[in-house]
Amino acid sequence: MNVNNQQQRPSFGEALGFWFKLGWISFGGTAGHIAIMHEYLVDRRKWISNSRFLHALNHCMILPGPEAQQLATYVGWQLHGKKGGLAAGILFVLPSMFILLALSMMYVIYGNVPWIYAMFNGLKPAVVAIIILAMIRVGQKALHTPLHYVLAAAAFISIFWFNLSLLAIIAGTIGIAVLVRYIWPSLVEQDSHEEEAMVAEEQGYYLNRYTKSPATGNVMLRLVKQTAIALLLWILPFALFFWLAEDFRFWKGMMLFFTQTAFVTVGGSYTVLPYVAQFSVGKLNWLSNMQMIDGFALAETTPGPLIIVLSYVGFMAGYNHFGGSLWMGTLGLLTTTFYTFLPCFLFIFAGAPLIGKTQENKSIAGVLGFVSAAVTGVILNLTLFLGKDVLFPGGVTFGHLDYSALCWMLLSLFLLIRYRLNVVYLIGMSLCFGGLHYLLAK
Repeated sequence: MNVNNQQQRPSFGEALGFWFKLGWISFGGTAGHIAIMHEYLVDRRKWISNSRFLHALNHCMILPGPEAQQLATYVGWQLHGKKGGLAAGILFVLPSMFILLALSMMYVIYGNVPWIYAMFNGLKPAVVAIIILAMIRVGQKALHTPLHYVLAAAAFISIFWFNLSLLAIIAGTIGIAVLVRYIWPSLVEQDSHEEEAMVAEEQGYYLNRYTKSPATGNVMLRLVKQTAIALLLWILPFALFFWLAEDFRFWKGMMLFFTQTAFVTVGGSYTVLPYVAQFSVGKLNWLSNMQMIDGFALAETTPGPLIIVLSYVGFMAGYNHFGGSLWMGTLGLLTTTFYTFLPCFLFIFAGAPLIGKTQENKSIAGVLGFVSAAVTGVILNLTLFLGKDVLFPGGVTFGHLDYSALCWMLLSLFLLIRYRLNVVYLIGMSLCFGGLHYLLAK
């Protein structure tokens, strides 16, 4: 079915500018990243339609690796091919890596810096507001039928009360959708009236659900070539460490561990972080438990995916193992980042063509639409999880309510909804708010 595109494809330079900016402003974890990308890519620039955005997000949710970074890689690939995907994916991670490197050095040299933490504490209420807005917008787009609301509620209950992993929730949602598809197909597949409404919604976007993916040739040949390239990129640093590095056994353990970690990050960063903490602290003795906890705090204050905390683990591993060497810590951070994110590009470049093709299948699109509904419940849980610590730092009682954080969260939400305030400005205002609050409290 043809849909006239009113939006021209952005130039590579224009897209590159956006991906660069996104890397510096993508605070708030996965939900915050999705909110920012949705605001810019769908609502403002109309580079990709809401349906294609959510469809790609659903696929990324069931892949290993950080969903938001992979979603950015996919959109970049759709806009400008492999160079666009590489630019989007790399720039999503690079700023947070450099910021975390600087913070890690400050951490080991100066210890905790109160005024820095105070500034980023001012940012946290705004992050909660961004996530609330993401939940509202995703819910408006994803919740269409009573079954969608039921699945969203079930996902929230499963993760909030029963602590089920996101992977289990997504798998269960897909299972329920497949079962419903055979029992009551009309609940999964869109009827003709919904299809007509969908066509109208796709107008004006450069990428929409009817846009064909770039030509990719033979699927198996492409997969073999991309796997071979990824394997070559994986082996090259390995060989350099073998010939040049001191204590190759340590570096070999680091490369193998973080490669393995990259393949088990299904379900988001919060799923894999306990696994990394258990092994890096308890078994590998790369860092102490308190250093790991401080790493979580540092990672929360940086843009980019929360899984970037693994780069901090790599820094501390190299720093501690080589007697407090900042150079070895830096090399550990770079090595960890490379081996953590390399598989993410393989997953997207190998699987991205399938994302566009499956959207043309009404049954698959309907099943994945239920995943979007479940994600709404997951975002609600994340909102409460983060909001609880921000608003009630001493425990969930009214006596421990942080009124300044509550006021700033509500003001941020008001500015985002009423005036559509640019997230960059909100981040700057929030950092200033945290610094001012710290000075007044001294």
